[in-house]
Amino acid sequence: MPHTNLPKTRFDEMNLSLPVFSVLQDVNYNTPTPIQALTIPRLIEKKDVLGQARTGTGKTAAFALPLLSRIDLSNKRPQVLVLTPTRELAIQVGDSFKTYGAKLKGLNVLSVYGGQGYETQLNQLKKGVHVLVGTPGRLMDHMRKKTVSFEALFCVVLDEADEMLHMGFIDDVEWILDRIPKESQTALFSATMPKPILKIARKYLKSPEEIFVEPESKELSTIKQQYLMVKGVKKADALVRILEAISYDGVIVFVKTKTATLEVTKVLEDKGFKAEALNGDIAQNTRERTINRLKNGHIDILVATDVAARGLDVDRISHVINYDMPPKVDPYIHRIGRTGRAGRAGEAILFVNTNERWMLNVIEKATKQKIEEFILPSNQVINQRRIENFKKGITKILASEDLKTFEGIIETYATEQDVPVARVAAALARLVHGESPFLLPADKDKKAEKQKAGQLKKTAVPKKIPALPEAKLAKPPEKGMERYRIEVGLSHGVKAGNIVGAISNEAGLESRYIRNIDINHDYSFVDLPFGMPKEIFTLLKKTWVLSKPMSISKCA
Repeated sequence: MPHTNLPKTRFDEMNLSLPVFSVLQDVNYNTPTPIQALTIPRLIEKKDVLGQARTGTGKTAAFALPLLSRIDLSNKRPQVLVLTPTRELAIQVGDSFKTYGAKLKGLNVLSVYGGQGYETQLNQLKKGVHVLVGTPGRLMDHMRKKTVSFEALFCVVLDEADEMLHMGFIDDVEWILDRIPKESQTALFSATMPKPILKIARKYLKSPEEIFVEPESKELSTIKQQYLMVKGVKKADALVRILEAISYDGVIVFVKTKTATLEVTKVLEDKGFKAEALNGDIAQNTRERTINRLKNGHIDILVATDVAARGLDVDRISHVINYDMPPKVDPYIHRIGRTGRAGRAGEAILFVNTNERWMLNVIEKATKQKIEEFILPSNQVINQRRIENFKKGITKILASEDLKTFEGIIETYATEQDVPVARVAAALARLVHGESPFLLPADKDKKAEKQKAGQLKKTAVPKKIPALPEAKLAKPPEKGMERYRIEVGLSHGVKAGNIVGAISNEAGLESRYIRNIDINHDYSFVDLPFGMPKEIFTLLKKTWVLSKPMSISKCA
């Protein structure tokens, strides 16, 4: 049975080396987190470990601290290997090893990943490396070129193994594990334990200590989760309205596609928000610079895809907004785990389209938490916030700037034109703000509108509406669309929402591009954008709707 009860232990009882322990005091690590209390003693004892814990629980320290305590600094060959699914996580883990090993004189830590020049990595490998952190692809390159040796390796760590599975790296991981010393200690950490991950554990771990620090509902208890019912075309407006009304420090907005990161970022920039995009097509050095800008407060909002934000650890993230619904529960948990880190409070808002209600129910069931509905702020609330922020901006400038030159100009202008100074200040504010209205119009009284509509209905003369014929006209696809047949219909209980949901989730296609759904007894038709990529078509062929294969095919 996995370990769930926490041992009564402290860092000073864990046999950590003195240099490593003294660093903990410097960084104010006083009490071990659950994963640390259970993992550190076992790695110190050279036991294999199979650990289940989501990000943000102190997992990196749980394996870095004991392994650093066992490093032989006189041996310049890699002794610890950490495999990560993404470049960002490789950098983050490498930085953590450097932080915790700051008092180990001569310690060399190297992160290797795609997008970084080989020359830099080769030079550091030649000088000697004690801890090597890397993504599977780049590490395999070094192994094939024999630029790295694992003869001195005593431990290999698989970090976020489930994400390596989702990204298709499991075969690469097995290739690497097959080529390292068999006597090496192995530690595998994963937020979830799907069957392929358990298969890896059974194959490569030797009588592992199983550590389980969930359920996730407890870990997520510091995160306030809400959802907003919103149609695709109105999502951008809803996002802007939310960001105008809430008090936030840092925000990550998760979207499905690389294109969406750029589109949503532009919307936010046009509205005056300090936002930047993060996706896999952006150069690695630019991505690193963007993350540092978020950490340092030069930007407040990051619009990112799941892969780009994987392993992102920024303390100031107060809100996560799921602009696009994740396809599964695991990505949702990983996303909102960017906030509420290590016990801090955080908020997560999930945008839900009408055909995505089922996924909301799945998330609630999996996390064992009720997700409350988010109510969009009224125009009055937003106007109050705009006025508050405007006043704060004035106060900040008054406190930090030398305004004598401008004071003289304004006073001179007001005297020459015989205009009150307050009116001149208002003109300047309008000049800076631009032509768009500063305040939103007053909210409509919806209750009064309903009452008025009811009265009109009562006085209106009833008009008999003729029944529509049962037969439907099969109109041809619109320009830019193609017709497809899928092998599910009325006899399978399928509805239009089921079809849209399945295609949208698997193909990453917004519902507005899924048109003219015609459901028949045993099959259905649907129109999709012209020129569907081959890989998307292959994916949809394997997609299931209501426990039945979609078996999509293109109509002649």
